[in-house]
Amino acid sequence: MKPLSRQQLKPEVADDAAKGQIRQANEALILAAERVFAGAGFGGATMAAIAEASGLPKANLHYYFGAKQDLYRAVLARTLQDWLVPTHDITPQADPRQALERYIRAKMALSAQRPHASKVFANELLHGAPVLKALLATDLRHMVLAKAAVLQGWIDAGRMAPVDPVHLFFTIWAATQTYADFDVQVAAVLGKTELNAKDFARATEHVVGLILRGCGL
Repeated sequence: MKPLSRQQLKPEVADDAAKGQIRQANEALILAAERVFAGAGFGGATMAAIAEASGLPKANLHYYFGAKQDLYRAVLARTLQDWLVPTHDITPQADPRQALERYIRAKMALSAQRPHASKVFANELLHGAPVLKALLATDLRHMVLAKAAVLQGWIDAGRMAPVDPVHLFFTIWAATQTYADFDVQVAAVLGKTELNAKDFARATEHVVGLILRGCGL
């Protein structure tokens, strides 16, 4: 499979009507693909299974995405983009507590709402990130370093405790994504078959409080 390019993270340009149709179709197909890829892996997933899961004709998959590899790359691109958007609030002038809390809550919400996307992403990393590696070393790295510089500015100004700003992101990712990637383990320990909204609310308050206290906020 070809590595993911930066251009694939940019929205398509189309007239309003066509753009709306494309967005709706892409949304249904990507959400279905997340579930199928998460359950069967890339090798086990089929376009027929994704079409069935989406409730759309198989021809729609090929029309909007071409081959299975293209749809897989689209799933990864959307997941990474959705994870990066909440970092936009981390700016020098922002309140550290509010900005970090919004970011953590957004990541927890994504784990609750789209756990399959997180599983697909995790599986890609476990296999050496053949599609994502280039973006991890460029776009993701640049974003983390830029936001870590903001955190370091807060630290230098005495606005938060002295933590390693880069590793803070790793900690946030691990703490939030575990509720999607290892939800079966969490549910089993809690004595449940699956996590519900109350479980995620409880987990969110725990993760937010733990990380903010560690940051002196």
